[in-house]
Amino acid sequence: MLTLAAIALILPVAFEAARGMTEESLGRLSGSLSVVLLFAYVLYLTFALVTHSALFTGSSVVEENKAPASVGRAASVLAVAAVGIAWMSEIMVGAIEPTTHEFGLSKVFVGVFVVAILGNAAEHATAISAALKNRMDLSLSIAIGSGVQVALLVAPILVLANLVVGPAPMDLAFSTGLVLIVFLAVLITGQVAGDGRSDWLKGAQLLVVYLVLALTFFLPSTSSTR
Repeated sequence: MLTLAAIALILPVAFEAARGMTEESLGRLSGSLSVVLLFAYVLYLTFALVTHSALFTGSSVVEENKAPASVGRAASVLAVAAVGIAWMSEIMVGAIEPTTHEFGLSKVFVGVFVVAILGNAAEHATAISAALKNRMDLSLSIAIGSGVQVALLVAPILVLANLVVGPAPMDLAFSTGLVLIVFLAVLITGQVAGDGRSDWLKGAQLLVVYLVLALTFFLPSTSSTR
């Protein structure tokens, strides 16, 4: 699914550079791709939750003599959590904006690294907790699932919502640097998950790659403000 998302994000930039697409044509392409990505996300959820849910339970799950939560209760908890997350997001955005101006950080760096870390803090904590319990299958699925959700759900919804309520149409033609990061992330993810093994050196390498990318976006943004 990450490969599919990467292709959908790379194509608008490639066609814009090769053919010099107009803003209207780029908007139509982005809207069409957004619908396709949302359909792919529905297929992904059906695969993970309905037809092949056993593949995502992991091999170390311990059966407990507890009755599963009802659908109504689970939906209520998700609804309350969604409202709480939306409220916290507004607080976070309000706190980040003055900090961004104070330190002269670029919006790209804040959006790609700062907001990404803070916004997914709960998922990061869950993935780390699962890894500490030697549940690397669950930890990896959480990390990959987060990226799939952003690429196949959040981005397409933002594109389509901007056609109705946004101040201006939004397209999927991100900057070359951001598209390159997506492409590298897909390659690295495939290499890490391909052999089905994990060790501390792989983790250290991933942290180094993340630090390199962060410095690549951080240093030019700070030097340009001086």
